[in-house]
This record gives sequence, structure tokens and C-alpha cells, in this order.
Amino acid sequence: MFHLFRIRMEDRIREGDADLRYRPFGKTGLSVSALGFGCMRLPTTDGLPGSPNIDEAAATAMLRRAIDGGLNYIDTAYTYHGEMSEPFLSRALSRGYRERVMLATKNPVWMVKERADFRRFLEEQLRRLATDRLDVYMFHGLNRRRWEEVLRLGLLEEAERAVREGLVRHLGFSFHDRLASFRRIVDDYDGWTVALIQYNYMDVENQAGTEGLRHAARKGLAVAVMEPLLGGCLASPPPEIRGLFEDLGVRRAPADLALQWLWGQPEVSVVLSGMSDLRQVEENLASADRAGRDPLSPAEEELIRRVRETLEARREVPCTNCGYCLPCPSGVNIPGLFDLVNYAAMYDGLRSSRLRYRRFFPGDERADRCCGCGECETRCPQSISISEWMPRVHDMLTGEEDPGSG
Repeated sequence: MFHLFRIRMEDRIREGDADLRYRPFGKTGLSVSALGFGCMRLPTTDGLPGSPNIDEAAATAMLRRAIDGGLNYIDTAYTYHGEMSEPFLSRALSRGYRERVMLATKNPVWMVKERADFRRFLEEQLRRLATDRLDVYMFHGLNRRRWEEVLRLGLLEEAERAVREGLVRHLGFSFHDRLASFRRIVDDYDGWTVALIQYNYMDVENQAGTEGLRHAARKGLAVAVMEPLLGGCLASPPPEIRGLFEDLGVRRAPADLALQWLWGQPEVSVVLSGMSDLRQVEENLASADRAGRDPLSPAEEELIRRVRETLEARREVPCTNCGYCLPCPSGVNIPGLFDLVNYAAMYDGLRSSRLRYRRFFPGDERADRCCGCGECETRCPQSISISEWMPRVHDMLTGEEDPGSG
């Protein structure tokens, strides 16, 4: 199967592609489509984002249309769609579609309690995906604490064994933490092929940011980008931002603006879009066909500068995510919580922030764990009254009132 994939891939690279541009995949010598398909926001029959009830007919049509349009990189994870994303892909990629793509999935590091668990999850994922080999296998959601667990449990040795046995071709990691942690993870291990980071024109100094992107690329890693549209916020911006488009006479669609900004950076290998309907697939394929060949105009560059300035002014909390407040004696994820508050304020995204609070913040990191000791406040360079904020943050993120369309 994999040999056939290489032949078909190499034919596409030699012949070019009428629909999609390709970019170097780090130091591998492979080429990857500028647009990748992220399988975390597939359409569902109940209309709930991330639900396990995937609308298989609609999602399969979307995925195959994207591949027929030249897309060759598919990204999923063990936990996506209530653990149903991987089994869905095994069916959607039948009839020859598996051989036409690079398939990436992720090991749920937070669920690994002992070294043997790594292999157990990998073998289960191979069965779920009905494949004998993963093109990319990632450690999911690494941060400083999880990286230390990876090292303590010897999981890199398990990953290398999987590569030697031919079950995995390339190793990588996805990341959510601060720049210093990203640099450490990149520098600590020479076996990485790809890093998956959150990146867009609003996140140039957030998490890995532009500096992390360039650092990984200098080390020869392929850099895949998630959240290129910030969960849709940059595709459907608040009215105040849409007014800036009109003021500067920019006719380009907001989503295309954000995607072309990313593709204008040579360090970006592939941009993952979590597409939810066929219209988005068609629009993104059309954008990708212009990747690297449709540079932003001076007016569009100025628009991005003014969008950043306008959205930053809407921040509710002056947190810079420096992390000096950590570790919290009670385990509260202070910068992460303030990020949710600011996301809600900047993008009219209260509903999304509440969803992220429920799904991604363990109980021991939530705002209601704050004991009001004030230790964090003695270290905060911004002099934020953190202990006063925490009860308000918890109430806001667990509120029952309708948060509107955010």
C-alpha cells in the first residue's frame, strides 16, 4: 500500500497539479499540499460540533472532493469526534483514496499512564484506520508537563521502535504552550519530522508564534498549522472588523486573506482546515490553488495590521501569557483561563470559550480551584488582581444564559 502511495505521490509531484500547489515537507524530500484536511470539525447529524454522530455521507463527499482536488494530507486524532473520527476515515478513505494521501493521527498522551500504553493506542489506531502504516504519528497536545511525562515514561523509545518496525514513517507532535516549552521540545529530540502549531495572523506572538515557526523550520521540521482561521473567527469576524475591510476597499474574502497570509510564509508546510461543509471545501481549494501566487497587496497588509490593533484593544484582561504566575499552588491554569476570557471579548466568542472550558480544562485547572492565596499576584508583571478575577471567570465560563452567536 505504502509503495503505491509513493508512486502516485511522485507522479503528482513531477507532473504538477491543476488544482493545488505543493510545498516541501520539511527535510523528508516529500511534497505536501498547501491545504490539509483537519478531521475535528466534520459535519454531524445532530448539528453539535465535535459530536460522535458524524454525517458520513456528507463528510465522505467532502473528503473525497478535497483529495480529488489535489489535497494529500489528512489529520485526525484518537479523541476527535468522541473517538469516531478515525473509524470514519477508514471507510471514507476506501476505494483507493488511502493510497493518495499522507495520513496523520495522534497518540493521546494524557491517557498514557505507563510505557506499554503507547503501543496499545498505536495498534488500536492502526485497526481503527484500517491501515498497516501511519505516515505521521504525533504526540498530541504537548506542553511542558506532558513532555516531561513522555521523557519519564520512555515513550520516545517506543515511538522509535514503531518506526523501525514500519508501523510509523514520521514522528511529530502537536503543541499548546509557551514558546520556551516549544523550543525545548524541538531541541530535546532529533527524531522529529513535523510540528503542528496553532498559528494565524493574530497568533504571531502566542504559543509557538512566528519565532517558534522559524525555529522549527531552521531545524528541518515540517511545520503544519492548525487554527488558521481561529475556529472560524477570522472567516466571520465581528462587524467592527468587517467595517475595516470596507474602509480600506479590500474585496478579498476574510478567510482567503488569512490563508494567503499563511501561505506567504515559506516556513509553513501545510495549513490544516477543519472544514464542515462542501462549500468550505470548494472555497479553500480555490484559495489553495493560488497559494504563494497571490501575494497580499499593501492595502491588505495594512488591513491585517489594523485588524490586529482593533482586536487587541478588545482584550478584557491585560495578560501577556508570560507564565510568571505559574505554578499555581492549587493547579489553576491562569494564563489559559485568561486566554478564554480574552477570546470571548475579542471575537464575540463566549459560546466557543465555554465549550473549550468544558472540554479541554481538567477540573484541577479550572478557575473555581483558586483559593485566593494571592501568591500569583506577587509575580504578575501586569499587576492583575488574579484572585479577584477567578470567581468571575468561572461564572462567565459556566453561565447558563444564552451567549448568542459567539
